[in-house]
Amino acid sequence: MDEHLKPVYLEEKLEEIRNVGHHSYRSIALPTWCPGCGYFSMAEGLTFALNQLGIENKDAVVVSGIGCASRFPFFVSTYGFHTLHGRTLPIATGVKLANDELTVIAIGGDGDAFAIGGGHIPHAARRNVNITYLVFDNGIYGLTKGQTSPTSALGFKTPTSPYENEDEPLHPLMMLLSYRASWVGQAYAGHPHHLADMITQAIEHKGFSYLHILSPCVAFDKTNNTYANLDVLVRDLPENHDTSNLMEAMAQANPDENPALGVFFKQQRPTLIDAQNAISKRAQGMHK
Repeated sequence: MDEHLKPVYLEEKLEEIRNVGHHSYRSIALPTWCPGCGYFSMAEGLTFALNQLGIENKDAVVVSGIGCASRFPFFVSTYGFHTLHGRTLPIATGVKLANDELTVIAIGGDGDAFAIGGGHIPHAARRNVNITYLVFDNGIYGLTKGQTSPTSALGFKTPTSPYENEDEPLHPLMMLLSYRASWVGQAYAGHPHHLADMITQAIEHKGFSYLHILSPCVAFDKTNNTYANLDVLVRDLPENHDTSNLMEAMAQANPDENPALGVFFKQQRPTLIDAQNAISKRAQGMHK
């Protein structure tokens, strides 16, 4: 046997994983996603980020809507709120306004976020609510068995587009940048270590942070957003990319055949809570 190789024992590996610490953020409920789903990487990435930032379980709240991503609160050992379809951001905003000390993470899929919930995104962004919005984009309605979604590719055949999808897909990164979200990034479920780091950076940001996560649907998409395709197509943002330049961020996010990964844009500006506190002081005659 090669002298550089050594056996790996399950008990030792489990103990090593426990000692890392982030599995204390996992609940006893086992994920019910399809084998190979990118959501497993996201669950691992979020628990890693919470542990990395030293956020206590009791101080974190995970809010979800409807869809495959909506199951997320069941699989993490934090406070959770499973809301109505498309109503993730209003609930998350309310939680943050009620208790600014909480770390609030909103979870959604491309359908929940950009179909019925699309009207809430620009207002959360412009108000700069201090929450993190993780959107898992697989370009399909996975939970309801594979219909086209707002981000489905042109020509995609599904039960609702048997003669190919002719609807132009939305471009979430361009939308969020135009809404002036104060932190916008993109990651890919097939790069789990980078994904975990991006989630960490998004949560660290004070203000509305939006992380777009490319995630193949292994059950219902065998042709477009597959691991085989995305592994080849994704690229890193240029090393010299200026994250303070909105126009440069839009140029990099402008839809092309090679989606970029990394932080596109970030800025520091007053949050919704900051604005509410300023109004309160003025109302009390404490500040002109």
